[in-house]
Amino acid sequence: MTLPAALPLPTTLLALCLWALNCAHAAAPSPSLPLWPEGAPGSAARRLEPEKVAGSNVSNIHHPSLTPYWPANPAPGGPAVIIAPGGGHARLAAQHEGHNVAAWLARHGVAAFVLKYRLAKDDANPAGQPQPYSVDRDALADARRALRLVRAGAGGPVPGSVGILGFSAGGEVALLAATRPEEGRPAAADAADRAPARADFYALVYPGGLPRTDLEITSRTPPVFLTAGYQDRANISEGLAEFYLRSKRAGASAELHLYAGAGHGFGVRDTNRGPHAAWIERFVEWLAERKFLPSAPRPNG
Repeated sequence: MTLPAALPLPTTLLALCLWALNCAHAAAPSPSLPLWPEGAPGSAARRLEPEKVAGSNVSNIHHPSLTPYWPANPAPGGPAVIIAPGGGHARLAAQHEGHNVAAWLARHGVAAFVLKYRLAKDDANPAGQPQPYSVDRDALADARRALRLVRAGAGGPVPGSVGILGFSAGGEVALLAATRPEEGRPAAADAADRAPARADFYALVYPGGLPRTDLEITSRTPPVFLTAGYQDRANISEGLAEFYLRSKRAGASAELHLYAGAGHGFGVRDTNRGPHAAWIERFVEWLAERKFLPSAPRPNG
């Protein structure tokens, strides 16, 4: 918050107090949790490689992780949301499709976790060398592991329900995780592997992956929240409407929001203006209406 240069003293003191109160209630991340402490399957030898950070984009990911954002006043038995940022499977747009989203949810009483998953087209991979990862094997494995960890508590309270929210390429990861669940393994030595890799709900925000022909949508598919911009490319703006109809015909619950003035990549930003800026409020209202939240929560502060 920037204060004007010349304000009467009482006004300045009031502004400072409001600024301090806002900072005190700003949701801060907890330390990141590796999905596999000793390294992900197929990546253990590279887990100590430094990530490539360019602005708010992250790539060269070989040690996938979750960054928790815990609400100050969580709703008892409330939901937890895993957030998969987009970036074309080449990088993760970690701020406006990750940490901004998690912080907003935590301020509104919803536990959130930013998922750093392995990339199938990692832009840090040396030119001419084959990519070591794929969406269906490695990114999906990371999302499933995240679902297991969060369902088991991930170092905090066990949630009443667990969902996954994905943006753009991360939407494809969320879509696969939600439609390809795995049961837990009761005899597993790893406690997290005893929990099911199953989403109770999912959300797709201008998602990739919609043209895939290997998706199975049935009446048992979890409920989904869908949103995108009318001005996005056709395979998303039209594809999401078609996915809504496909879900409805299959008997799977779906809610769709298309915003006329929006394109691709809006995420959660302070600079967003217009109805699409409130999509995340609609998402929390949907969680409440679907009974994943006891009621639509007030922000913490």
